[in-house]
Amino acid sequence: MGHPDRTPAAHRVMRQDDNGNRFLLARGLTRPAAEALAAEFEARGHKQLYWVEPEEPEEPEEPETAEEPGAAEEPGAAEEPARSE
Repeated sequence: MGHPDRTPAAHRVMRQDDNGNRFLLARGLTRPAAEALAAEFEARGHKQLYWVEPEEPEEPEEPETAEEPGAAEEPGAAEEPARSE
């Protein structure tokens, strides 16, 4: 029995055509549901390859921060140099 806090890993169904192109057919399925769908496609008799694979967990996106004007410049680059007289 699985850990009660963990959700089952999501799986996807993939297809490869005669030219080697790969396509996502379905995602977010349990493994049994994904295997059943792949078997259904294979039973149709097309000469294509179908398989099930676990989905990779998505990487959290880095938050975008608004830069202050001139923040990318070196310190003092926008300032006039001090003149000695």
